[in-house]
Amino acid sequence: MSFLPVNRQEMEALGWDRPDFLYVTGDAYVDHPSFGTAIISRVLEQEGYRVAILSQPDWRSKDAFLEFGRPRLGVLISSGNIDSMVNHYTAAKKKRSSDAYTPGGKAGMRPDRAVIVYCNRIREAFGEIPLIIGGVEASLRRFAHYDYWDDRVRRSVLIDARADLLSYGMGERSIPAIAHQLNQGKRIKEIRNVDGTAYCCSQEEALPEDTVLLPSFEEVRDNKRAYADSVRIQYEHQDAIRGKRMAQAHQDRYLVQNKPSLPLTTEEMDKVYALPYERTYHPSYTEGVPAISEVQFSLTSCRGCFGSCNFCALAFHQGRVISSRSHESLLEEANKLIAHPDFKGYIHDVGGPTANFRQPACKKQLTAGTCSNKRCLYPKVCNNIKADHKDYLSLLRKLRKLPGVKKVFIRSGIRFDYLLADPDPTFFRELSKYHVSGQLKVAPEHISNNVLSYMGKPPVEVYQKFYQKFYQMNKETKQYLVPYFMSSHPGSTLHDAIMLAQYFKKMRYMPEQVQDFYPTPGTVSTCMYYTELDPMTMKPVYVAKTYEEKQMQRALLQFSRREHYSLVKKALIQAGREDLIGFGRECLIPPPRDPKRNGSNQKNQYKTNQRNGGKQNGSKITGRKKPRR
Repeated sequence: MSFLPVNRQEMEALGWDRPDFLYVTGDAYVDHPSFGTAIISRVLEQEGYRVAILSQPDWRSKDAFLEFGRPRLGVLISSGNIDSMVNHYTAAKKKRSSDAYTPGGKAGMRPDRAVIVYCNRIREAFGEIPLIIGGVEASLRRFAHYDYWDDRVRRSVLIDARADLLSYGMGERSIPAIAHQLNQGKRIKEIRNVDGTAYCCSQEEALPEDTVLLPSFEEVRDNKRAYADSVRIQYEHQDAIRGKRMAQAHQDRYLVQNKPSLPLTTEEMDKVYALPYERTYHPSYTEGVPAISEVQFSLTSCRGCFGSCNFCALAFHQGRVISSRSHESLLEEANKLIAHPDFKGYIHDVGGPTANFRQPACKKQLTAGTCSNKRCLYPKVCNNIKADHKDYLSLLRKLRKLPGVKKVFIRSGIRFDYLLADPDPTFFRELSKYHVSGQLKVAPEHISNNVLSYMGKPPVEVYQKFYQKFYQMNKETKQYLVPYFMSSHPGSTLHDAIMLAQYFKKMRYMPEQVQDFYPTPGTVSTCMYYTELDPMTMKPVYVAKTYEEKQMQRALLQFSRREHYSLVKKALIQAGREDLIGFGRECLIPPPRDPKRNGSNQKNQYKTNQRNGGKQNGSKITGRKKPRR
C-alpha cells in the first residue's frame, strides 16, 4: 500500500478521474493511527471508497480547494488533531510561535476557526455539495458554546460553517454510515438517522418524541444560568445506551444531536489499528512533522476515560466507556515498531487518555450505560468498580519480552486513585521497576481540596498516599515523581494558590512549567469559568478572571523566580498573608531590599534564618494569621 493522494498528479497516477471523498484537514498529512485524518480516511478506503487528502490548503481563496475537482460523494472537513484556536493561542491569548502538526513546526499554516473557513471555501468552490465536519473542533463546538477568544457565546459550529452534518466523537461508525447512504443515492439532507451525528432542521418540523429540548441559543447567550443548565443536560445524555437525542433552537432552526455512537468492540478496534497505515508523514514534507516524534514508537491500547475531570473534554468527545485493543493486536503493532529502522529498543508509551484503564469501570456500563447522577472516581472510587490491573500487567510483560525491546515506558496519564484502589500491589511495583524512566509524570493538579472539588479530582490525601507509597517503593532506584499543577482553575482563590506555593516550599519543589487553566470548548470547567456557576449543582463558583489575578496565581506557583517577585508580593499583601514575606523558614519571599542595608549581609541573614528554622534574633517570626474565608 501507499499514502493516499495529496495532489492531482498522485491521484491520476492511481487511475482516478476524481475521488469519492475529499478530506480537508488543517494538519499535515501523517498516515499514522494517532491522527484522526489517517484513521477515517483508511476506514473509508477499507469500505471501498476513494479518498483524497487536501492538507493545509491556502484558505485565502477557493483555488486550492479545486485541486482534485468535484468529489463524487462529498467533502469531509476537520481542523486537525487540535482545535485551531487552541493550536494558535496560549491561555494568555498570545500567538504561538510554532505548530507541531505542520511541516518544520511552522506556525500560521491554517486559519483561525479552520472548520468554518474551510467550509466557506468549499461552498465557493462547489456550491451545494454534501459537507460533513468532524474532529475535535467540530465535536466540542456542536452546541451553542462559550468561546474564550471572542469572550462570548457562539452558535453551533454546524450552523456557522453552513455544513450539512457534524460527526462528533470518534467517527469510525458514523462516517462510513453516512458514506454508504450517500453512495446509495440518498440526499444529505435526508440523512438524520446516524448515531454520533448532528444536523439542522426547520423549527416547523416535528422533532422525534424522545428528544430532550435544551435552552435555546438565544437563552444561553443572554442568560448564564440557562447556559449552565444546558451544559448539565448535555453531559447527562452523553451516553450511547441511556442518552437521548437533544435539540437546541437557533433562531428559526433546530440543532439536533443524535445519541452517541456505541464504543468500538475490541474486535472492531483491532481492525481499525490493523489498517495499512504508512505510520509516518507524507514524503513531500522534507522538513518532517514534529508531532510524529511523540507517537511514532508508542502504542494506543485504549480509548475513553471514566475519570471525567471537569477541565477535560474527553468524556464529551470519546465518552466514559473504555474500549481496548487485544494483546495480539498490540503485539503485532509492536513488532512493526521493532522492524522500523529508527527503532532503538524503546517503546515510548502503552496507553491512551488514561494508561491504566483497560476495561469499563463496571459491568453495568455495558448494558445500562454510565450513571447520570454520579461519577466513577469522584469524590471517591465507586464501590461498583473492580480496580484490576492484571490484564494491563500481562500485556506489559509480553511487550517487555519481545526480542529487540529494551524498555517499555508508560508516559500517558496514570490515575493514581484507581491504582491505589487495586488491592494487589504487583502492578505498582512493576510500574516502578520496569516502566518509569527515572521520572513518573502524574497529575494531582492542585493540593487544595476546595479547588480539587471543582476539578472533579480526588482529595489531596489520595495523592499524598500515592506519593508516600511511590517513594517507599523507589528508595533504592531513586526515581522521582513529576507532578503537574494548574493555576487559576475556577474555584481557585489567591488563598488556594498560596496554599499550593507553601506546599512547593515545604516539598522543596519548584515546577519548571505551570499550566494556566485554559477555557476550551466543551468542558464543565469552561462553563464554570463563563457562568461562575457549577452546572451540576448550580451553586456560585469563584473565578479569577482579571489578567492581573491570573498572573498572580501563576506567579505564586513559581514564587522563587526573581521576575515574579512583585506579583508574589502583591498577591500576599492582597490576601493578607504578609507573614509569608520575610526571612522565616515558612516565608515565600524576602522583604524588599533595604537600600540602607548591605545587600550581601541581608542575603546571608536570610540563609542563617533558614538554617535556624526560621528564627530571627532567637525568636520566631510572627505575622498576621490567615483571615477566615
